Amino acid sequence: MAIKGSADNKWYAVYTNPRAEKQVYERLTGSNIEAYLPLKKTVRQWSDRKKTVEMPLIPSYIFVKTTPKSFPLIYKTYGVVKVVSFEGKPVSIPQSQIDILRLLIDSNVEMEVTSENFANGDSVVVTGGALAGLTGELIRTGSSNRFIVRIDKLDQNIIINIPKAFLKKTAAADVAV
Repeated sequence: MAIKGSADNKWYAVYTNPRAEKQVYERLTGSNIEAYLPLKKTVRQWSDRKKTVEMPLIPSYIFVKTTPKSFPLIYKTYGVVKVVSFEGKPVSIPQSQIDILRLLIDSNVEMEVTSENFANGDSVVVTGGALAGLTGELIRTGSSNRFIVRIDKLDQNIIINIPKAFLKKTAAADVAV
C-alpha cells in the first residue's frame, strides 16, 4: 500500500460510477489513500425551496495520490470504474494541475466544466484578482471573454469568467498549464 505523503506518490484520475464521487472519496480516504474531490457550490431549485449544495467540479472523476502498487485496492473500492489510462498505462497528473484545481475551488469564481474541444485561442496570463499568475487559453464567445484552463490528461476544460482588464496576452511558449 502507498504511504500517505510519500515522495513516490503521484496524482492519478479515477473514473467513478455516475453520482458516486463523494461515496468513492469517503471509501478511499477511509482506506488511507490520499484523495481529492474538487467540489463547487451550486444553488439547486426544488418545487418548494432553493438549497446550496456542493457538486463535483468534474463529474465522475476524483483524484488519488498514490503509487501503482495501490491500484488493486483502488479497483476493489465500490464505485470505482477505472484509473484513467493512455495506451493501457495509468497517466499521472502533475502536481501543478492539482494545485490549479485547488486554487480555482478556493477562489470561488464562477466556472463550468466542458469536454468540448476548443480551437486554439490567444495565450493569456491573469494579471489581477484572486487568480493572478494563472495562464491558459482565451476563447471569445460573443461579447464575453472566457479563460480556459486545459487539464490535458482528462480531456476536460475549466471555463472561468474573468474581466478582460485582468488578462494580458503572452507568447504561447510562456504558457504552462
